[in-house]
Amino acid sequence: MGSSPTHESTREEPLGRSGGRAEPAIPNDNAAHASLPARPRDRVLRAACVAVPPLWTALGVRQAAGTLRHYLRGTGRPYRVDARALLAVPAVRADVDRRLAEWREAARSLGEPGAYAADSGWRGVLITRRAREGGSADWWLALRGAQYRISGTVRVHEDGSVVSDYRFQVHKSWNFDRGESEFGVPFTPFARLHETGLAREFTVVGEVDGLVDSADGAQDAEGPRESRPHGGLLVDTPAREG
Repeated sequence: MGSSPTHESTREEPLGRSGGRAEPAIPNDNAAHASLPARPRDRVLRAACVAVPPLWTALGVRQAAGTLRHYLRGTGRPYRVDARALLAVPAVRADVDRRLAEWREAARSLGEPGAYAADSGWRGVLITRRAREGGSADWWLALRGAQYRISGTVRVHEDGSVVSDYRFQVHKSWNFDRGESEFGVPFTPFARLHETGLAREFTVVGEVDGLVDSADGAQDAEGPRESRPHGGLLVDTPAREG
């Protein structure tokens, strides 16, 4: 059945926007870059860290290898990750699917066919290391968690079918938070690499366009359009291993 004519929504707020943040960045309490003097132990730690990315790459943990390598390079430039691969992590996919279901429900509740703008705002998602929990050891080591946003258009047809075209974006303020730890490993020594100028915190970015969700469960019917950073940012991509 062909789609029926629809009207464009004049709603002031997009569907699904409530509860989402306007900005994705999350500040931390670390000292400014290169604001502290480097000690011998800081230099020894950095030398040890340099050996980790090649090892992780050999073990197939490439996302984590890329982010740690970028931290140690110390450029501070945004780093682009494969947003489609991140979206395939079950925990991330499930969270996004919940937002898409909210879009469909909200659009149907309006009671008439139409094309409605939708935007989740920035939402946080945690990634565990266990695959049985919907996680990924690689992405857990690379990000531990991230902010994501989906935005697009929800179309309600006269036959009641609902199709959403959307874009998925990811953002992560990549750092080691002073005072935190994981499995007994303190993050403060790693945060000091940034604070002493031996490494540098950075922003992780990524996006994929042309995604499709329909009420019958079909998703991502189109291939992704080329992902490009916004705002003229110079974005580094993961280094290829020879």
